[in-house]
Amino acid sequence: MRRISFFVLLLLVVTALGSADAQTIGIMTTPPGSFTHSAGSAIAKVIVERVGMKATVQPGGVRAFGAVDGGLAEFSLANAADIQLAALGVEEYKDQGPKPNLRMVATLMPMWVALHVRKDSDIRTLKDLKGKRVSSGFHAQKAIHRSIEAHLANAGLTYDDVKQVPSPNVTRAAEDFGNGKTDVLFFALGSAAVMEVSTKVGGLRVLPVDDSPEAVARMHKITAPMYVSEVKPGPNMEGITGPTKVGTQDTVLYTHVKAPEDVIYKVVKAIHENKADLDASFAAFRRFSLQRMSIPVPDVDFHPGAIRFFKEIGLWPPK
Repeated sequence: MRRISFFVLLLLVVTALGSADAQTIGIMTTPPGSFTHSAGSAIAKVIVERVGMKATVQPGGVRAFGAVDGGLAEFSLANAADIQLAALGVEEYKDQGPKPNLRMVATLMPMWVALHVRKDSDIRTLKDLKGKRVSSGFHAQKAIHRSIEAHLANAGLTYDDVKQVPSPNVTRAAEDFGNGKTDVLFFALGSAAVMEVSTKVGGLRVLPVDDSPEAVARMHKITAPMYVSEVKPGPNMEGITGPTKVGTQDTVLYTHVKAPEDVIYKVVKAIHENKADLDASFAAFRRFSLQRMSIPVPDVDFHPGAIRFFKEIGLWPPK
């Protein structure tokens, strides 16, 4: 899988809509094939086709909190836990300092994440990962390290119980798994990269999480916003052969405090009014609930443009 430089711009679509001086929207995402890249591409398509603005997707290997906080791009996507830690400048973001300019735009769909093994692997449960090779480090995506750590904790394990294989980001980790360097793959369900790896290795199987109160409590000590959902087999749900409990994190769209209110208003309105288009572009949007768009993330305020629209449709204040 080709890795793309953090500042390379990928033009999502070339369209005759709009004039040469139309507003251009930048959406920073993780690399192609990842969950947020697919989600960001779907949102960019709606912006172009329904709002009449130009939109570019800017894929890279790291989270975009610093760039968006500094106004270098209008939007990016993250999970709820990650943006809270980045805004406060704590945990893995303590060396980067607080990001006071980050603002919420909308809570989108839940992102189902899981540890996958080869379909013919003798690893049947998370507990079976003891002594196995697991990607670690993720210096360019610390949230991935924390998410894997939470899955290990769910089974009563830590990173000390496995053989750590350093990786800079989730895309490289997927390559390592596909090349036989690790025994387990962490990725969001439904991502293009999962389908690609599955084809390469002859099929995947998802390791279920334990939803007992004790196991979930251990998981919450690592990342409090992660919760457990039951997923069923369906299109693009590679590795899911029956009802399976998986880790879940809410995906959010965010911006910076100085983004024009009218632009944010139009984008939120377009997302709300064009769910069918989003569903068609990226299947994960099928679990996007319009009624949950205004659900807040602690320590990160909503942008006034988003609040303006939420007030109009009765979603503010959040219920």
